[in-house]
Amino acid sequence: MKIKVLSAIMGAALLTGMAGAQQLNGAGATFPNPIYSKWFSEYSASHPGVTINYQSVGSGAGIRQASDGIVDFGASDGPMTDEQMNSAKVKLFHIPTVMGAVVPTYNLPGVGELKFSGDIIADIYLGKITNWKDGRIAAINPGVNLPDHQILPVYRSDGSGTTYIWTDFLSKNSSDFQSRIGKATSVRWTVGIGQKGNEGIAGMVRNSPYSFGYVELIYALQNKMSFGTVKNPAGKFIKASPETVSAAAAGAAKSMPNDFRVSITNAPGADSYPVSSFTWLLIPTKSPDAKKGEILRDFLKWMIAHGESEAVGLSYAPLPPAVAMKVSGAINYLK
Repeated sequence: MKIKVLSAIMGAALLTGMAGAQQLNGAGATFPNPIYSKWFSEYSASHPGVTINYQSVGSGAGIRQASDGIVDFGASDGPMTDEQMNSAKVKLFHIPTVMGAVVPTYNLPGVGELKFSGDIIADIYLGKITNWKDGRIAAINPGVNLPDHQILPVYRSDGSGTTYIWTDFLSKNSSDFQSRIGKATSVRWTVGIGQKGNEGIAGMVRNSPYSFGYVELIYALQNKMSFGTVKNPAGKFIKASPETVSAAAAGAAKSMPNDFRVSITNAPGADSYPVSSFTWLLIPTKSPDAKKGEILRDFLKWMIAHGESEAVGLSYAPLPPAVAMKVSGAINYLK
């Protein structure tokens, strides 16, 4: 009899545990995937019964899946447009998480750190600059022995927030680029070869001599790739780092809109890295599943209290204190 009672108790406990187990599914940006993977793993480890599964499929796919309610939350490095917001089946709110940098990366054997400007990069992707020994590249890199070799531009083939940040920056530096290609998570490139994900571009550039591409800073560092400095509006060539990204965000923190959709590319300031951006989680304003909504709110509070301190270690910049405080207030209005 005691064995039967004990078995019944254990069975009831097992059912209760299973009933309480929750798996949340998210999808989107590759840009913040390294830190999201760390955060979701740590949060799950400290919250038994909760699993957060994240698929790094690109911002475009993340926006679509979150808008259609296919996943419990999305992620994007490019803020949704008004049209996307209005047409979404699930109404979403942008929660900034960290800030990062997109860097120009290249594979030039025997060549060290190069300098780039927005107009030069734009003309590489417009097919106007096709050779590494071009006079304009040489002019801002005096003394560098540039190879007399054709440039192979590499771009993202999938809908990508990294592409949004890159094209947003280039559009601000080239009216021709703005009119012919423009800024978006997915654009019609005129030259080059496409690859999927930051991982795809990193792999293509790393294995292709004379190639040129763009990736999130941590992907360049993890893959030991050469990446250049970029000229900012103050005329200085700045290397991407958490500190120079934070400098770019300094002004935005003072005038952050209530919906957190803001661009900080080409930000003013002598020390600002000009290809910087916030990245966002796309959270339902009212989750279809109340329990999952409760977990999302709790995770966001954990992120502000604990996760932000881990940003610099993965080459991201944490939210400015004023923005973090504003995000904490916004979390309370999610359901």
